[in-house]
Amino acid sequence: MRARSIVVATALVASLAACTTSGPDANGDGGGDKGDGKTITMWTTEDVQDRVEAMKKIAAKFGEAKGIKVNVVAVAEDQFDQVMTSAAAEGKLPDVIAALQPEGVQSLAVNELLDTTTPGEIVNDLGAGTFSPAALKLTQSPEGKQLSVPSDAWAQLLFYRKDLFAKAGLPAPDTLDKITAAAQKLTTGGNTGIALSTTPGDSFTHQSFEYFALGNGCQLVDASGKVTLDSPQCVNTFRFYNDLATKYSVKGNQDVDTTRANYFAGKTGMVVWSSFLLDELAGLRKDALPTCPECKKDPSYLAKNTGVIGPVSGPDGQPAQFGQVVSWAITRDANKSAAKQFVEYMMSDAYTDWLGFAPEGKVPTRKGTTDDPQKYLKAWSGLSAGVDKKAPLSSVYSPDVIKTIEAGADKFDRWGFAQGKGALVGATQGELPVPKAINDMVNGGTPEQAAKKATEAVRDIDKSIEK
Repeated sequence: MRARSIVVATALVASLAACTTSGPDANGDGGGDKGDGKTITMWTTEDVQDRVEAMKKIAAKFGEAKGIKVNVVAVAEDQFDQVMTSAAAEGKLPDVIAALQPEGVQSLAVNELLDTTTPGEIVNDLGAGTFSPAALKLTQSPEGKQLSVPSDAWAQLLFYRKDLFAKAGLPAPDTLDKITAAAQKLTTGGNTGIALSTTPGDSFTHQSFEYFALGNGCQLVDASGKVTLDSPQCVNTFRFYNDLATKYSVKGNQDVDTTRANYFAGKTGMVVWSSFLLDELAGLRKDALPTCPECKKDPSYLAKNTGVIGPVSGPDGQPAQFGQVVSWAITRDANKSAAKQFVEYMMSDAYTDWLGFAPEGKVPTRKGTTDDPQKYLKAWSGLSAGVDKKAPLSSVYSPDVIKTIEAGADKFDRWGFAQGKGALVGATQGELPVPKAINDMVNGGTPEQAAKKATEAVRDIDKSIEK
């Protein structure tokens, strides 16, 4: 999904004190420079070369304006846990970490590696009312303490063929019942109603399931922290997912690539994907172009005829939407004054430049300023997305689509964070018990068995964390 997937989870929690390997580079320059107070180090997993260069230019502008040098250090996602553990053990933490997911924020906070005072000051200085309340909630402790500063987000969405829905007389698929009815009616003539992920070792399968589960009142844990994937709401969500996957979706294990390919080929009426699909759907990436028959004459055909649904709801729940919020974190050993100035700069003067790295996957979590409440939303809609071609999303998609994307950050929810189980969430993303249970289910199991298997696996993971 081209989405960031930093997870500082159980392995990091268990090994912080024991690690003795090297830091981000052989010279030990990955940690913050605490010497002159005029230099700070920023880590980022935005490690694609053009983004690193763009970040360095932003840092240079900040340095010219504030007299504070920022060392930009790119850390590969799959190396982040190891590098972070090493830096903590060696006392070489960076000052600032960019694009950190809530799981990582919670784990670092549990291990007392974060400055948990300055983020709240930054949010208050910039204006708490200018941020998405949901994004703030996902970056707070269970007690409401601001642990990091939410910078941007990507939305999980249900993409659907408006033209096919109109022809079939179907309403927009914003409830589980409507989705099932549409999938059934559109499964005809060699086409399927939906392309749904079922691969066991793929976090995309988990994200797809959680998207529906949240709207059906299915939660990972209850208020006391007890695992509840065997609740009636969750069993019903497993049943819904099983019906879609076995009756109305593409046969065989489906994943992030195959679901996209089927939708792009015009072979399915719906697909669950992230907002990262938007530039590809618009034909702005050569390595992922729409291939539907109509697309040969009009490459933008699918984009023109696609609608998007944000929150969905089921009979057991209320409208909800899965989304991933990432944020700026400041470490416990940071030059706090310099780090604060830098993060405030990134969330104001340089905010539009930061969102411009990938507008389709960087939805603003700060909408504007107190003087101009819509400033950054307006700027975001005009940013050029794409890789091989560039175009503003607002020039390709209807205002309704843009509005749905923008509004998503206000409705994002995630399993476990409201109950203070962020570390458990991170650990489950490592072992993926829900996708494994789903795959067993669609290959001959039952929803009840899937719910039981997922519950037992998550409870075992939770016990291992407590130890």
